[in-house]
Amino acid sequence: ARADEPDKIENELQLKKFTELLSELKATGVTPKYLHLANSAAALSNPSVSFDFVRLGIAMYGLSPDVITMGSSKTLGLIPAMTLCAKLHLVKQVPAGAAVGYGGSAITNRETKVGIVAMGYADGIPRNADNSTGVFFNGDRAPILGRVSMDQFVVDLGLNSKAITGDEVIVFGAGNVGEYTVDDWASASATINYEIVTRIASRVPRIYKR
Repeated sequence: ARADEPDKIENELQLKKFTELLSELKATGVTPKYLHLANSAAALSNPSVSFDFVRLGIAMYGLSPDVITMGSSKTLGLIPAMTLCAKLHLVKQVPAGAAVGYGGSAITNRETKVGIVAMGYADGIPRNADNSTGVFFNGDRAPILGRVSMDQFVVDLGLNSKAITGDEVIVFGAGNVGEYTVDDWASASATINYEIVTRIASRVPRIYKR
């Protein structure tokens, strides 16, 4: 129950109870064919509890079960496997003082170009994501401006951006070239990385690569 906190005594107690129960079963002539106890966190932090099977969840995405208690994906030797991309519905230059999004919740502090990203909370983008995350285009990060809407959100591309309507942007990826990561989005949305990757809606097309 606390495998993502490897130092907690509860992990040792749970393992002890599990092995004691196995001994009791064997004493009655019952020998389970397969043994399973560990999830991603347990398998990564204590391989000795893997037994016959491990229940990999978040680790299959190449993500850390808990970046605070267990370290980053890189620390654990994992490679993030999921990239989320979207198209820019529109790129538009706006003046300083322009209100953006529902309720005008963001006001531009300078003349800039904004991009409308064709993805919103109906696609799994967290509605409460703040401007510490956004999208990545042509080597630059473009933070969120205002609220995430149902089918789109707005980003600040910067006045010198070469982005045009129809360009593809990276919402999140492995972070190898400077793009935002799943963990960045989780932090910006006050949630965990599990939620970011599992909430992507079925209407978002999947492409699987080996």
